Amino acid sequence: MGPFLDEQRRREHKRRNLIHSVALIAGMAVLMGVCAYLLWSWVGVLWSYLTVGTVILIGPRIPPEAVMRLYRARPVDPRHGGQIHRIVEVLANRAELPARPRLYVVPSMTLNAFATGRPEKCAIAVTEGLLRKLTLRELAGVLAHEISHVRNNDLWIMGLADAMSRFTQIMSYAGIFLALINLPSLLAGQAPFSWVAVALLYLAPTLGSLFQLGLSRAREYDADLEGALLTGDPAGLASALHKLERYEGRFWEDLLFPGRRVPQPSLLRSHPPTEERIARLLELEGKPRLPPIAIIEEPMVTLVGLGPIAMRPRYRWPGVWF
Repeated sequence: MGPFLDEQRRREHKRRNLIHSVALIAGMAVLMGVCAYLLWSWVGVLWSYLTVGTVILIGPRIPPEAVMRLYRARPVDPRHGGQIHRIVEVLANRAELPARPRLYVVPSMTLNAFATGRPEKCAIAVTEGLLRKLTLRELAGVLAHEISHVRNNDLWIMGLADAMSRFTQIMSYAGIFLALINLPSLLAGQAPFSWVAVALLYLAPTLGSLFQLGLSRAREYDADLEGALLTGDPAGLASALHKLERYEGRFWEDLLFPGRRVPQPSLLRSHPPTEERIARLLELEGKPRLPPIAIIEEPMVTLVGLGPIAMRPRYRWPGVWF
């Protein structure tokens, strides 16, 4: 079938995405380079860029199956998840992916979904908790959202941002540690010292997170839009987001139990406010779009095997998986 967005809208979409992404990625690269320069001069700048570049070159070549094994994910058996497989196949065809994503389920009662890999070979994981809480219509919206991330190469862009953010954070910790060790000499004036440099190293992780937040917000909004167009059902994704917000809890719960709800890969963090995402989705109601996918609601049985499943609490940074 033809593209689900008209050509003019598609070009505008890509141009806006490209400009926004280049600006934010460039800002993160400059921030990382400044931190490296403050610690190790120009040699540090060179090595920091080479290190991040190597990570980015190797990252996309990691098989999606290896990532799924880290989360103890299991492939969804077509005998027990046949309709979900059909939904993924329809969405992949509408998105014009070169290959259908493989579907996995994570034995966790948290509510989460994420994708990994490239358009040519990718995988989508949903948690057992997500399958038990969402209807198939809502689940289709979530799967379409993840397929949109794959289609737009968001995983590579966010992986690059995540690598630079992590490296910047490491350099920040190293700089603060060195400042603390040399504090007596600094206070005695026996060593050259710049409070501006220390302040910048201290604030660098926060600045990097703000860049990453801006990048993630734009990518999430775009994935919501394209996901709704792929399913032809904006209200389905809006309903899923509303339910996820209700079950995940509020800010005060994060303060009392940090990391307990969605211990997810950091490249998938920093989602924009759910209320705003829902409002944007509902604005699509009544506008031309593809026909909704035919879905027959049915009782959702566990997809993590047919026998008892070990879902005991276990600690895994930065939180507890159940």
